[in-house]
Amino acid sequence: MSTLTKMALGLMGQLKPQPVTTPADSITQLPKAHISGGLPLMQTLLLRQSQRAFESSPLPAQVLSDVLWAAAGINRPELGGRTVPSAMNAQEVSVYAALPDGLYRYAAADQSLHLVVASDVRRVTGYQDFVDNAPVDLIYVADHTGMALVPASQRQSYAWASAGAMAQNVYLYCASAGLATVLRAWVDRQALAQAMGLGNEQQVLMCQTLGRPRVVPGD
Repeated sequence: MSTLTKMALGLMGQLKPQPVTTPADSITQLPKAHISGGLPLMQTLLLRQSQRAFESSPLPAQVLSDVLWAAAGINRPELGGRTVPSAMNAQEVSVYAALPDGLYRYAAADQSLHLVVASDVRRVTGYQDFVDNAPVDLIYVADHTGMALVPASQRQSYAWASAGAMAQNVYLYCASAGLATVLRAWVDRQALAQAMGLGNEQQVLMCQTLGRPRVVPGD
């Protein structure tokens, strides 16, 4: 779907998810994340970039597991600490994965995906045309009910900082693994929140598309 069509549908309140053809499992257990290997940090930073052309082929479960662990996995089990900082360890930002067979919430505790909506939400994750067919669109969502100890005036900025760290971890993983990714803030947040069934205290922050890079003629 083109960007102009999406914008027109958004103005009419008609930007909606697509139905899925294959029923999804309510819980999908991911493989244990690979936490060794990859490129050296400085080389990974050199390769970090935004790309906007993606192959539509699905990513292997192992790759999906690794990238979600990089975004918000538990790296200190004894403390429940994650791979990203969080003010007062509130861990208020959740990562959702919009896949062709449904929308899932990533559960770091047991490295699994929990089905939230049995619809293809990808087209609602942004106005860009490439989000419709890329294999994965990540959605970063803040739940402000988990930030009771943070002053109300600072909760959004704290959540944005945590989500930014998650997104950068995904960038670094993708650079190391030869994948393409781009962080996006051009989102109809109201339409997306409705499609996801979010509550009043939950806030869509931003989205991030990833997949295998597609070679564009002329590049």
